This record gives sequence, structure tokens and C-alpha cells, in this order.
Amino acid sequence: MDFQHSTRTQALLERLTTFQERDITPREEPYHRELLAREHPWVVLPVIEELKAKAKQEGLWNLFLPDEARGAGLSNVEYAPLAERMGRSLITAEVCNCNAPDTGNMEVLWHFGSEEQKERWLEPLLAGEIRSAFCMTEPEVASSDATNMQATAVLDGDEVLLNGLKWWSTGVGHPKCEVGIFMGLTDPDADRYHQHSMVLVPMDTPGVKVERMLDTMGFSDAPGGHGEVSFNDVRLPSSAIIAGPGQAFAIAQARLGPGRIHHCMRLIGLAELSLELACRRASERTAFGKPLANLGGNRERIADARIAIDQARLHVLHAAWLLDTSSPAALGAVSQIKVAVPNMAQRVVDMAIQLHGGAGLSNDVPLAGAWTAARALRIADGPDEVHRGVVARLELARYGKGKWSS
Repeated sequence: MDFQHSTRTQALLERLTTFQERDITPREEPYHRELLAREHPWVVLPVIEELKAKAKQEGLWNLFLPDEARGAGLSNVEYAPLAERMGRSLITAEVCNCNAPDTGNMEVLWHFGSEEQKERWLEPLLAGEIRSAFCMTEPEVASSDATNMQATAVLDGDEVLLNGLKWWSTGVGHPKCEVGIFMGLTDPDADRYHQHSMVLVPMDTPGVKVERMLDTMGFSDAPGGHGEVSFNDVRLPSSAIIAGPGQAFAIAQARLGPGRIHHCMRLIGLAELSLELACRRASERTAFGKPLANLGGNRERIADARIAIDQARLHVLHAAWLLDTSSPAALGAVSQIKVAVPNMAQRVVDMAIQLHGGAGLSNDVPLAGAWTAARALRIADGPDEVHRGVVARLELARYGKGKWSS
């Protein structure tokens, strides 16, 4: 693969960097302080809408979508450096309408949605007028194995009936969240890859209730957040099913590949920010008569962090290239990065926290939130163990071992 940025990527990256440093960075800390100080943080502060309007004016909108008419028309490899740049901030992705879970949901609708579904939901999502949620994980089963799913999406004539309890439904706290994608069991007698369906659920439908919002290791992730949502006898027309009954697994695989590239590149950006903060702290702080950089092996830790970040970046770009070229090897590569990058980011952020001492544990610097984001990504979109299992099965298959050997 060619590691040189494309002309489009280079131009967009320069504009995004300028926009971030000029308009977002000076306003981000005050934004977070105001939000944290609120008793009710599930609001969109005016600064976000102002920055979104500027992002549109700058042409930094829907950069993730490989559709030149509606987005930037970039490949995974071309978009990856932009995702990394956005990852240096906790709000840039939202400001540019490139935030999860909306990106994945929009890609699902773009690839698989009917014309009616696109008109009703995709267009306002692309315009940034509404937000969405993804409702898959359940509290009563090990959701790392989706075949455990207990929530149901049962066909009843020309309707579909939804029942079940979901949690870690990202985005449901947002005041503009108007639609969720619900994944449920439709046909338990079908083969395991055709039992489930994805259904578009307006959040104001009778029977849908956000039971509570969940903290992530003490962070609310407001205003989008993650919630526990109950679905009790929720009736919708069968036209709300995406791509027809039994297609959820195929849709999920198409959704998760690019989404994992995005997550990993944003984490690399977060690791870069953490290393920058660590280097500044180590150079400016003195203990025992020396700069922190000259104490206790800190130079080696900084060097190891730089090596780890650069390795991870190349690993993700290779996986993105395999996806772009429709290579069968992309399956293993995406699982590899999903293990490697969050673990790398967690170690780098932890090192930066240690160099900051007590300050690193506070909200005075963004490191506690960065560590939490990296730790959460070791579970979200499939835990480390599941992805390691995929990598191991593929590796053993090369030697004629295991169920994938054929």
C-alpha cells in the first residue's frame, strides 16, 4: 500500500487542523466545564451548534461517508488520518457530524435502507438535525455472543412487534435523539446468521422507555451518553425493518468494519494528545532537582509510547487498505487492531497520568476521560477475547487446524 496521503486527504487534514486549533481547542475546556457544572447535562450547549455551522461552512462535514454527493467520498485509508485528528478532541467528531453511533447508523441506512427510510431518517441525520442510537447489547446475557440475544422482533402480519431490554444504547440521552436501531430475534429456527433483524424505532413510539442513563466509570458522556432502554409491545410497520427480516448479522458486519477503523484512529489521536501532554509535563516539572523527563526511566517510557503509537497507526492503515480492496484478510486485520489499539492507548494514557501525578486523575486535564475511553473500547464493538479468538482461528486455519481450516 501507498502510505502517502491522497491530495484530498492532505487538503482536508490541513483545513481540519486549522479549524480545530483556531475554533475548537480554545472553546473545548470551557464547554466541558459548563457541562460538568450542570445538574442536568443532557443538553446541547449553543457553542456546539455554532461550531457545527462553522464546520459546514468549512466543508468539514460528513467526512466519513464514501459518497461524494452526501459526504467527502473518501476511502477508509483516506478518512483514517482525519479520524485521528478528530480524536485529539472530545467534541470535534460531533462538530463535524462524524460521531458514533451516528456514523455507523448513517452508513447502515446508506448501504441498506429503503428510499423511504433514507428520506425519513438518513437525510436529517446527514444534515445534523437529529441524532440516533444503536440498541443491541442486553443486561441479562453475554452480549459478546449475539446469538444469546433475548430481545425479539416478531413479524405479525404487516407489522413487527418488539420486546426486550437493551443497555449501553449509545446516544439515547441526547435531546435530539429521534431514532434508534433495535436488533432482535425474529426467527429462532433459521441458521444462526439469519435469525435476527434490525428495526428503525422512533424514540417516541409507545412502549419505548429510557429507564436510566449509565455512567462509564464515573463519566456520563453527556449529552449523548449510554442508556438502558425497555421495549414493551412496541408495534411498527414491517417497513421499519432494515433490508428485510433476518439480515441483521450481514448488516452488522458491514457496519462494524469501517466503524472499528474510525474508533481505532480516533484512539490514536487521543494517544497522540496524551503523549504531547506527557512530554510537556515531563519537560516543565521538576522533582529532586531534575526535570521529570530525566527521572525514573521516563525517557524510555516516552520513547516506547512513540514507538507504540506509530506501530498502531501503520497497523490500522493496513487494515483500512485491506477493507478498501475487499481483501479476505481484512477480517483478521480488523480484529487485530481492535485488540491492539485500545490496549496501546490505555498504556500511553496511563503513562501520561503517572507523569501528571494527582492532576492526571482530575478533570483539570483530559487524561482520566481519555483512559476511560480507551478502556471502554476494549469491550465495546466486541471484547478483546472475541477478537483474539478470530485472529487465532484464522492463524490456525493456515495449518489445517480448527473449524475454519476448510
